[in-house]
Amino acid sequence: MRPIIGTRRLLLGATAVALLPGRADAQAEWPARTIRMVVPFGAGTSTDIMTRLVSPQMSRGLGQPVVVENRAGAGGVVGSDAVAKSAPDGYTLCMGSIASHSVNMSLMPSIPYDVLRDFTPISLVTTAPNLLVVNPSVPARTLPEFLAWARTQRGVSYASAGNGTSSHLAGELLKLRSGAPLEHVPYRSGAQAVTDVIAGNVPMTIYQVTAVLPFVRDGTLRALAATSAKRLEWTPHVPTAMEQGVEDFDVSAWHGLFAPAGLPGPVRDRIFAALQAALASPEVRPRLVEQGLEPVGLPPDDFVPFLRADIAKWAEVVRISGARAD
Repeated sequence: MRPIIGTRRLLLGATAVALLPGRADAQAEWPARTIRMVVPFGAGTSTDIMTRLVSPQMSRGLGQPVVVENRAGAGGVVGSDAVAKSAPDGYTLCMGSIASHSVNMSLMPSIPYDVLRDFTPISLVTTAPNLLVVNPSVPARTLPEFLAWARTQRGVSYASAGNGTSSHLAGELLKLRSGAPLEHVPYRSGAQAVTDVIAGNVPMTIYQVTAVLPFVRDGTLRALAATSAKRLEWTPHVPTAMEQGVEDFDVSAWHGLFAPAGLPGPVRDRIFAALQAALASPEVRPRLVEQGLEPVGLPPDDFVPFLRADIAKWAEVVRISGARAD
């Protein structure tokens, strides 16, 4: 009888282990409740708009509601930090950006998290490409002509959406890569910067393609270069800066999906699969393009090296330029 009792004890022990929370079978049941997607920026921002386009399709793929929560503050730090400190169970996610999860690492001296240590990167979701545009009075029709003209001046100003923004750092990277004497003029918003370039008060800006495209089309601005690695589908006739001789100049804002560090691999992969399907859906993809966003859906294993390179690139620009956030 003793062997039988021993066998029963083993079976009961195995059953108890199988029922422990957090085991592989519990992961297989994920998700069992609502998923919270934190946007660390305000309502109406490009990150917010993109997330609200993607989340309903992700909800269908996961079989649970995906609720968007805006938690703005400190250039994306407040909401991102809250997610970093959440349980790594897949029920709290962060739709970060180039600001919150790359530039801020070097721009802010006391940021409370480390992107590569405190988050599980899931995917590069979209990129937001820019155009370098000038007032038509500028005597240049190509980027090399503009840079040559700038070198003949005592200094050429460029407008940005504010200190520490991607448009500011794009200008600083152009200055770094080309050696042109460019001087930064910060504005309170990108719209104000574009308006002053149209008025001729500042000769140049680098800004989101959909924001400047109407003015390029009506001739009130002239597009000299796309700042991405390849030509843009909105302006296929406009060559990239790299095509025109500016080396290593790939500047696009981006959005990425993150979870707290320690997220189980199977849960991460399910989230990525739902996101990838959402980005490819005919209901979502055209609407993202209308917003000036290029759907990407980069897998987690490729997103990590992308992050490392992007963080390092902007750290170099911030160090050399001395840029600081407002």
